[in-house]
Amino acid sequence: MERSLETQVDQAVEAWLRWVPRWEPATHRGRVAPCRRCLGSPILAAAGIGANAPHGVQHGLSTRIKTIVDHAVAEYTAQNLPMLQRELDQQAARNRARSYRPAEDLDPEFDGLPLDPEPVPGAPFLFTIAGLADDSAAELPALPPLTEEAKIALRQEVALADEYANMVGREICNMLLGHRIVIQAAISQHVEPQIEALLAELTESLDSPFDPGIP
Repeated sequence: MERSLETQVDQAVEAWLRWVPRWEPATHRGRVAPCRRCLGSPILAAAGIGANAPHGVQHGLSTRIKTIVDHAVAEYTAQNLPMLQRELDQQAARNRARSYRPAEDLDPEFDGLPLDPEPVPGAPFLFTIAGLADDSAAELPALPPLTEEAKIALRQEVALADEYANMVGREICNMLLGHRIVIQAAISQHVEPQIEALLAELTESLDSPFDPGIP
């Protein structure tokens, strides 16, 4: 497993390195809520991506690594946790029956991000993508209820899956230590110059708030 896991991590970093040159600073208003996937992530810390790096740069790598962990846990669950696997299969079937699934098949840079922009005070949305998705889910029948004994057993299996995910995450963090130099070099080459240019432009606009050519 370790060799296969290492290969997946290598491929994820390589894919991120190919994407970074295409990164550009966002021109829209940023979100107020922090990203739960990236905030304080040990994966990003192991990769050498600091908290001051743009969130898009962080998210592109953390999502790719999360996919590796998710696949490893899915294999472990299928082999060892039958009750949890049954629940996941039922939920997956329910999701496939939804008529509107906007969060599926997104690029890693967008996976897990809110579907809608932050609302502007005094200007409510006529509708939201998340709201449409919730409406679609509400049309489906609920999953069958569990007995108390089944709930206890299911919680135990969920705890085992979480423990396995943490173990895989720690292994991946150790593997990412070997990629820190190339990751940080990519940020220095492709990301930091754009940030510096934005700061220089902002400084210039603050120093000269009015165009002297306008009376």
